[in-house]
Amino acid sequence: MAGAGLLMLLDDIATLLDDVALMSKTAAGKSTAILDDVATQTKVAMQKTAGVLGDDLALNAEQVTGVRANRELPVVWAVAKGSLMNKAILVPAALLISAFVPWLITPLLMVGGAFLCFEGVEKVLEMLHKRRQHGVQDAVHDAQEAAEKGVAPSSVQAARAKAMDPVAYEREKVAGAVRTDFILSAEIMAIALGTVSAKPLWEQFTVLVAVALAITVFVYGIVACIVRMDDVGEWLMRKPGAALQSLGRGLIASTPWLMRGLSIVGTVAMFLVGGSLLVHGMAPIEHWLHTHIEPLGGAVAATVPLLVHVGVGAVIGGVVVAAVHLWHRLRGTQPAH
Repeated sequence: MAGAGLLMLLDDIATLLDDVALMSKTAAGKSTAILDDVATQTKVAMQKTAGVLGDDLALNAEQVTGVRANRELPVVWAVAKGSLMNKAILVPAALLISAFVPWLITPLLMVGGAFLCFEGVEKVLEMLHKRRQHGVQDAVHDAQEAAEKGVAPSSVQAARAKAMDPVAYEREKVAGAVRTDFILSAEIMAIALGTVSAKPLWEQFTVLVAVALAITVFVYGIVACIVRMDDVGEWLMRKPGAALQSLGRGLIASTPWLMRGLSIVGTVAMFLVGGSLLVHGMAPIEHWLHTHIEPLGGAVAATVPLLVHVGVGAVIGGVVVAAVHLWHRLRGTQPAH
């Protein structure tokens, strides 16, 4: 009897172990399927946000240019940390808004779009003001000041540059870049959330975090490469071999042109992204684009919406700038820009 009882106990234990193994296998299969689903959703979200990434890259590269060469990477790193902080705020905020007040997403994005357009108009006005106030007049002034001091004009320009507070300039650059990143990140999070809105909350959170980290690493990794491109050129010029040296010279020669191009593209991107956010909340314009322009296909369907976005962005940005300047004039204060 004791032997039979022992055999029955061993049989029960074996059956229990089989059940545990089967349940573990089933759980592992479900976990793998869930991870695959999260990976797929993340990939889809990344693809849908790819259209914003180009603007994000151009804007951030343009925002961190103009600082001293030895401070470029620290500035990029500071903006990247600010971007991660933005996303740490935006991910839970997006989930909460989507869960409780989803109608609020579009108005908030429109406010962000208006701010981007405001920044774009301010940049254009600042550039035009500098050209009008400086240029030939600056050159004449530098020459006169140099003649009075008995030094070269370049020495006068260098002294003027040193008189600027580099720490304050860096802080202003970083703050401006982080503000811009907040709006771009908000649009990216909204697009990504739209791809997983039907999924469970934890899966939405996982996808948004994955997208946020991937985009931050990608964008600021590329920005860091762009701002240090001239250093790579100098490094290649010191290497043996005519091909490498020629490539290095090409990188050094193209860097100033790339930076100028990024400045232009970054400013246009402000109107493009801001305008698209605004148009998305303007039902008549959005309806006209969908019903009359998109069916045409080809270059027309690709170009006209972009022009509309830039045009709307420029107009709204101009209105906001005028309102802000009027407000400051009435209060007797100076605008922050």
